[in-house]
Amino acid sequence: MANTLPTDSVARLFSATPANDLPPVPDYNICPTQSVAVVTADAGRRLRPMRWGFLPHWYKSPTDGPLLINARSETVAEKPAFRSAVRERRCLVPVSGFYEWHRTKEARLPWFAQRSDGEPLVLGGIWQDWGEERQPTLAILTTEANAGMAPIHNRLPLVIEPADWGLWLGEQGHGAAVLMKPAGDDVLALHRVSTAVNSNRAEGPELIEPYIEPSEA
Repeated sequence: MANTLPTDSVARLFSATPANDLPPVPDYNICPTQSVAVVTADAGRRLRPMRWGFLPHWYKSPTDGPLLINARSETVAEKPAFRSAVRERRCLVPVSGFYEWHRTKEARLPWFAQRSDGEPLVLGGIWQDWGEERQPTLAILTTEANAGMAPIHNRLPLVIEPADWGLWLGEQGHGAAVLMKPAGDDVLALHRVSTAVNSNRAEGPELIEPYIEPSEA
């Protein structure tokens, strides 16, 4: 994922109180196990950091099982690791966009997806505290791909539209399951980016810039 959204702007957008220890922005290469700013709601909305990588309560350590960065929307309510969280602890993940990789026989080619209207991209997540220190951990829900993503990958992060933020956060009662569907075909714009982003050490705005084939330069 990539996030260039100023913290104060995001807090205003969601009418959320920001925590003091939010990850710095911009960050053009947010990788699993790193901290991500998310919006939760209880007595009021909060913008707070979470570890990207959901840790079930039975994990003895963060590496005690698979790295759970995503949860399939079709089965999330059935999986022991996720079923409580999807009922009780949903969150919103505002970012500039996300990366997806198209696997060919020769290479793993990265693409960048962002909203086609230029607005912040808000993904649907679930979370839970883990361990004695109650570390908040996060997984992002996925759906089947829409028509735009299908040629690249068969899955798509769950996109939550502004009108549905309250429902996803549980502020409007039950019924959030109806939101677990692919984004409309015109919601996202995708473009190829450099394979530099394949390294988790890579950073900088050039990571999200459109890739130009050498023959086209």
